Amino acid sequence: MATATLTIFTIFALFAVSSLTAAAETPFVVAHKKASVLKIKSGPERVSVTIDVYNHGSLAIYDVSLTDDRWSSEIFGFVAGNTSTSWEKLDAGSHVSHSFELESKVKTTYYSPPAVITFRIPTKSKLQEAYSTPIPALETLAEKTVAYKLDLFAEATCTIWIPCFCSSPCRIVCANYIWSISEIKCDECKEKTLIVHQL
Repeated sequence: MATATLTIFTIFALFAVSSLTAAAETPFVVAHKKASVLKIKSGPERVSVTIDVYNHGSLAIYDVSLTDDRWSSEIFGFVAGNTSTSWEKLDAGSHVSHSFELESKVKTTYYSPPAVITFRIPTKSKLQEAYSTPIPALETLAEKTVAYKLDLFAEATCTIWIPCFCSSPCRIVCANYIWSISEIKCDECKEKTLIVHQL
């Protein structure tokens, strides 16, 4: 009786250990999606999108496919790269990155859904699926003002005096201390020698 009980216990113990081992030997896919709006002085506004895919598991994954094609064609135009790509294999502990660029066409607040990642693992025949992290709402073609820090003297009328490299003070008149330029021309030397640093 004791021998039979011990045998049954041993079988269950081996089954539990094998189950835990199998659970530990699995891929763990994490995808991080990020987007940034690029303001260009002469040209349309661009949106740069990057998606990083990490395999934090202990097994390699195969036939990895990334799709992020749910960008409205009425709001964005495609400039560079593709919204989908694939990799043959992603080893355990490694990561890959994919980027593409869009052009803003409409002023709006846009919520982009997560990217979709599909892959296969040797222990399962079914195609596996994962999703990237979401991104904050994108403000396209927004007329945002940028404040700049001036380590200079500013009068109450907001007339700001900046010493130029030509030793002649250059005066800038603005409203409410709001700046939208990063460099200006000096009235004396006519060169773009003055740089206003962003706050």
